Amino acid sequence: MNRLIVAVALLAAAPGLAAPPPAPLKPVEVMIVGGFHMSNPGHDMHDAQIPDVLTPRYQAQIAAVDDALARFKPTLVAAEWDAPVVAERYPKFLDGSLPPSRNEVVQLGFRLARQTGAAMHGVDADGEFPFGPVQDYAKAHGQTAILDAADADVQAKVAAENRLVNESGVSATLRYLNDPQRLKDDNAFYRDTLKVGGGKDQPGADLLTAWYRRNFLICASLVQLAKPGDRMVVFYGSGHAFLLRQCVAETPGFRLVEANDYLPR
Repeated sequence: MNRLIVAVALLAAAPGLAAPPPAPLKPVEVMIVGGFHMSNPGHDMHDAQIPDVLTPRYQAQIAAVDDALARFKPTLVAAEWDAPVVAERYPKFLDGSLPPSRNEVVQLGFRLARQTGAAMHGVDADGEFPFGPVQDYAKAHGQTAILDAADADVQAKVAAENRLVNESGVSATLRYLNDPQRLKDDNAFYRDTLKVGGGKDQPGADLLTAWYRRNFLICASLVQLAKPGDRMVVFYGSGHAFLLRQCVAETPGFRLVEANDYLPR
């Protein structure tokens, strides 16, 4: 009996008879499309002034963008609204009862999900943005030049965005906003705030920590939604794109896809 047990064990260990390793799981492919606020909500420190995107000119441009992104064949579309808001409004969009909206979630996200049959999700997360204490500290400690330089850079980029959307259209603006080097430059604003502070009083670090927290709450929603093999398009304000891209690229089982490989020229 002992010899039989040994023989069976040897057969099981033989290379030719060993069970094949499980097939590797397909990665989740994620495209972060950093965008602009089409409805001019005025929520940011500096906002581009966007023309009426419901006019035929811009509707045709938006359709061309969604047609191009549809080539990615997404299974999921996510956007910058709370999950309950999307769950309430997207069915109304599908049945035609949602009032006309200039918001980019509707114009890009809802339209792409409908066109491709992808599931539509809201993944926004609340977060503080304690910029006031940064400004107060800078004024009290002679550090306003740091914020002035960063602010001037932001204003110049918003002016360029204004020109692009008016002169070259929606896709050109999105390509500009999603250039990886530009996204890195944009994130420098938040890093510059680290220079504001001293000793145990670090309002710049507090601001950056709050900003990171919000963005990684958003990314947590993304990675929790997906399953292996999914293809996800995420529409979010371009200020968030750097950290969302970083989160996706560094998460095991996920692969970042460049939006500019799909956006029309």
